[in-house]
Amino acid sequence: MPAAPARHGADIIQRGFEEFHESFRAVTRRAIARFESRDWMGIRRDTVRRLGLHTRSVDETLVALRHEFGAQVELRDLWSALKDAFSLAILGSDDCELAQTFFNSCTRRVFSHVGVDPRIDYTEQDFPVPFRGWEMASARMYAVRSVSPMLLRRVLEDAGFRAKFRDLSGDAAMASVAIEESLVERFGSTEIEALDFLRPVFIRNKAAYLVGRARRDQESLPLVIAILHGEDGLTVDAVVRTENEISIIWSFARWYFHADLASPRQVIGFLHSILPRKRVSELYLSLGYNKHGKTEFYRDLTAYAVASDESFVIAPGQRGLVMSVFTLPSYEFVFKVIRDTFPASKATTRRRVMERYRQVLLHDRVGRLVDFQEFEHLKFPQARFAPELLEELLGEAARNVGIEGDDVIIRHLYVGRRVTPLDVFLKTAGDREREAAIVDWGKAVKELAAANIFAGDMLAKNFGVTRHGRVVFYDYDELCPLDDCRFRTFPASRSDDEELSAEPWFAVRDGDVFPEELGRFLGVDQKLRTLFLRHHEDLFSVEFWRTMQERNREGEVIDFFPYAESRAPGDAVTRRPAGDIASS
Repeated sequence: MPAAPARHGADIIQRGFEEFHESFRAVTRRAIARFESRDWMGIRRDTVRRLGLHTRSVDETLVALRHEFGAQVELRDLWSALKDAFSLAILGSDDCELAQTFFNSCTRRVFSHVGVDPRIDYTEQDFPVPFRGWEMASARMYAVRSVSPMLLRRVLEDAGFRAKFRDLSGDAAMASVAIEESLVERFGSTEIEALDFLRPVFIRNKAAYLVGRARRDQESLPLVIAILHGEDGLTVDAVVRTENEISIIWSFARWYFHADLASPRQVIGFLHSILPRKRVSELYLSLGYNKHGKTEFYRDLTAYAVASDESFVIAPGQRGLVMSVFTLPSYEFVFKVIRDTFPASKATTRRRVMERYRQVLLHDRVGRLVDFQEFEHLKFPQARFAPELLEELLGEAARNVGIEGDDVIIRHLYVGRRVTPLDVFLKTAGDREREAAIVDWGKAVKELAAANIFAGDMLAKNFGVTRHGRVVFYDYDELCPLDDCRFRTFPASRSDDEELSAEPWFAVRDGDVFPEELGRFLGVDQKLRTLFLRHHEDLFSVEFWRTMQERNREGEVIDFFPYAESRAPGDAVTRRPAGDIASS
């Protein structure tokens, strides 16, 4: 193809990408103003709105390309030329990795091909190194030898909030003391070489986060300052200063941050320096860059599969009635394929299951819903599948799985973080861990309810335990909005026959839920059941559920704190509004 038409086509794609990223950043920039004005519903709406921008921009770009090239848009030779021209157009740009993913989204929409075609798709070899060498490009460095209240006041002021702190000096002093305590624990003294903080402020739900680190002798202490905005002004609610605790803030079970980034690679580099166990894909996802996070995940998955000689096997735990679930034994993720048919006890359809997963994508996960990525047209060597797994997939999920030559083709699947099924955990963990999990199980159900989510069956096999000991939910086929449920008490029986009947003697409609019977799903020993009831007996009452429904219907946005109360400095815990839910 002549160079001029290819350059013109590349310009169309570049313009589509730039419009997408600017729209993305415009929505993101609003988060600071919404936080300053305490517009919590606005932040929630913008989080959902931002998720649809990439698809909309790809659609508009393809319309423009079809107008320009007509039927030629279906030719791979055209896209090969477009890729060459586009590579020159984005060379050296701050967001070129996002631009390459945008291009790939266009080609995947035109050609539903299995695997990757390097002539028309950007591959791992084409993508820039995503984060190395960019650690300080978006950070402020405070070249100091020690931490002081004056320094922390400067950090808080440099964040640039237009809303006022209720007690800036007091918050700075408390944060300084908290950081000094951790410096002594980590380094043996309070002496440091520098304090670094990212310039972008991270907004999620009703909190703002300043992300930084204290450096000394090639080591660092990670720092996150959590800021709330109450009716009387801004307050520092917590200073989080361990990798594990910050990892929970960036959990795969939480929703997306708003942080205005001209170059995501710069911020990814800094985040990776304080969260080295987090995958680059998860960091992109946490910032709302879902499509590129998925690209990074695919690269990671294929690299792992090539480097490993493990076989895909059926995942541990009870087998699902809706999904076939498998994994690589040492990989941190599981793969879920929808079965072709479901038993009569599952009153659902393939379409409805997929709708449930889309609902989760558009809903605040409040640290309790496992994130997932949806893939189509994946290819793996047949020799890498355990025989019993391949038999199950071909026999029970043939609509999504087939064999071509020596490869297994998976037409559609979900991939999510692997956690230990709660029923397995409660049988294998020590007493202290089991007791903590049973209490957190109830907290998880309550926090989901506060976020307008009803999990459906309260079966332990539908929940899992993360490496941090948090209980999360991952079985979405019966998940629904709390508003869709009618919570009822059992009517009194009118006779002994009704009392002893195996079938209900009263009318039950779709959407009816009887909290009294949720207890029969616990399936735990008497000691754990007693502990659960001590903390969460209200879950079996209609009043709890109806109260949560009313709070959601009134538009209340309930707080969920992704850090322990012990990390709140001074009297910060007492400043939280009544009724908020603290999540450790």
